[in-house]
Amino acid sequence: MMQWIIVLGVATGMRTMTAMAALCWFMWFALLPVAGWTFWTANIITVAVFTVFALGEYYGDTLPSTPSRKNWVGWIARLTFGGLVGAIVSASYAEPVAGGVLLALIGVVIGTLGGYRLRMYFAKLVGQDFPVAVSESALAIVLSVTALWFIHADIARQLAGHVLEMHQ
Repeated sequence: MMQWIIVLGVATGMRTMTAMAALCWFMWFALLPVAGWTFWTANIITVAVFTVFALGEYYGDTLPSTPSRKNWVGWIARLTFGGLVGAIVSASYAEPVAGGVLLALIGVVIGTLGGYRLRMYFAKLVGQDFPVAVSESALAIVLSVTALWFIHADIARQLAGHVLEMHQ
């Protein structure tokens, strides 16, 4: 189920803070296991900070003065947070962190470039950018929550299987 990390990377490529904020919510609600160094993601202050960052990004993305996601600052932020999300999820899975980072970075590239092209196409088709920007934000939220829910379900199945093995 590590392919869901790619989906989280795609969401990060579309909106830098969305997957991170959603991941913190999942960690705070104990829907994903906290593994060692990831303890800080399950803190309500962390949840609040990344949620505010995500909301600010949704607003900022609708402004015409917002720089392109393809500039170097945008790339660095997306790659950093995508890699972090991949590392945290991998740690929750008890899988190698490097693999999660790599999968997330693949998703970030897809989400950044693909999201940009889709946004330009639909903005031209619709004739204005605002509804497309809002739709892209909503899609990033849906992708993040869906991926995290499937990750949660997979981890829960794995844990249930281990419990059954212990009782046999």
